[in-house]
Amino acid sequence: MDSVRYTILLNAIRITAARTAMLLESPQEECMQEDDMLSNAEQILKTVFGYDSFRPLQREVIQNVLEGRDTLAVMPTGGGKSLCYQIPALLLKGLTVVVSPLISLMEDQVSQLNAAGVNAAFLNSSLDRTQYFNTIDSIKDGSLKLLYVSPEKLNTQTMSDLLHSEGVTLSCITIDEAHCISEWGHDFRPDYLEIANIRKQFPHTVCLALTATATAQVRNDIIRILDMQDPAVLVSSFNRENIFLEVKQRTDGEQQVIEFLLRHKDESGIIYCFSRKQVDELYTFLRKKRFNVLPYHAGLSDAERRHNQNQFIKGKADIMVATVAFGMGINKPDVRFVLHYSLPKSIEQYYQEIGRAGRDGLPASALLLYSPADIHKIQYFFEGSANPAQSEFLLQQMILFAQSTQCRRKQLLSYFGEMEFIPQERQCCCDICAYGIASEPKQLRIAETDETEQNIAKALKAWRRKLADEMNIPPYVIFGDKTLLDISRHKPHSISQLCRCYGIGQVKAERFGSAILRIVNDWC
Repeated sequence: MDSVRYTILLNAIRITAARTAMLLESPQEECMQEDDMLSNAEQILKTVFGYDSFRPLQREVIQNVLEGRDTLAVMPTGGGKSLCYQIPALLLKGLTVVVSPLISLMEDQVSQLNAAGVNAAFLNSSLDRTQYFNTIDSIKDGSLKLLYVSPEKLNTQTMSDLLHSEGVTLSCITIDEAHCISEWGHDFRPDYLEIANIRKQFPHTVCLALTATATAQVRNDIIRILDMQDPAVLVSSFNRENIFLEVKQRTDGEQQVIEFLLRHKDESGIIYCFSRKQVDELYTFLRKKRFNVLPYHAGLSDAERRHNQNQFIKGKADIMVATVAFGMGINKPDVRFVLHYSLPKSIEQYYQEIGRAGRDGLPASALLLYSPADIHKIQYFFEGSANPAQSEFLLQQMILFAQSTQCRRKQLLSYFGEMEFIPQERQCCCDICAYGIASEPKQLRIAETDETEQNIAKALKAWRRKLADEMNIPPYVIFGDKTLLDISRHKPHSISQLCRCYGIGQVKAERFGSAILRIVNDWC
């Protein structure tokens, strides 16, 4: 984020924050009753974020946080975890600190909050001196509601001193990707263990831990390590109904990839590979075939990885070919497919990675190509792992999934302890359950709409692309595809009608409404 853009955003935030605050403050009582808090939470959901109703578990998580009860929530990727701390942050007096593992994720979340008129910021190495001290000042003067930091940054003496500063009230500590705290998690990170030190310094501050993948063992580790006191443990369904699951044996891998990509022409997707070498080879092959593709792995420089990730997030590259190093916390909602070019090491890893598709709730696909040779490659690295027996157990569960002849969704859900799922006849949830019908769900198309809707949607996407380039932000920060499709379907002719469309809060309606209504009127 360059300094000019940062200054513009900062000024915009100061203007819109006052408006947002008017929606949040009660003129009658400083301490609201629980019913009032929940009522205000629903109001914020609509007026700030533009959603009509809560998704499963969101209300329960928010209520527990507002009541000051430590909470562990396991919700699928795309299930709306972010709102579970963003809404309470706007209602609670003081600062909410969000521990996030990646700079790119912090920037993405902050950009979307700022666009909605919420005063949020991050502290990391990407800030220059002026940006850094502006953020520090907003923390100390109490104007900042959400602060995103990495676990490494949180565990510094500087951060500890800042949070203990006079006038700073820490209302909530949120740990995103909380499975990273457990050695039984698929992405264990030692830095996450140090979060417990901050917890000890603020024992009366409510703690919220969020993750998309956590077995019972991982959940117990999170509670124990964070010293959660009588926590509410809320586990949502792991069923991502919009993702079609497919597994094929890899025979002619490159040709199978080509055939799959041709079915997903001009769509955004991720291809996961086992190694850097495999990434480079497949990237080079697809580049020669004129696919809009970029690579991502630890062998690239920091600058190359950051550039490639930004190109993908901003929609300037359709496909990312990557190792497991890519993707945690990627908030891009319009990823339409995830293709595994080799076997993942565990079901947790597989589930986390396919969850990066279809975050907007629209149809998406997950294809796994595997070969028996993948198993030996993975096992070779177990010799140097901290717990080879545990790694082997996780791998065997993944193999059973890949080789299963039962409904893949049922098997996936049962691994996470969800035993009640029964596939309905003719329900196209995986390749095994496709009873002679299309092998994949219909992808994001506008073919079934009338010509006017098609023209409006295309015009809105062109407008969004131009504006996103001017603002140097991803298009979905302005509006997601689901919002544009809803606008084209309802064809609003006033700001009040526009506010009824999915994902449009008051600040965005005021900021972008005139342009949107002009486009709708042009085609109507």
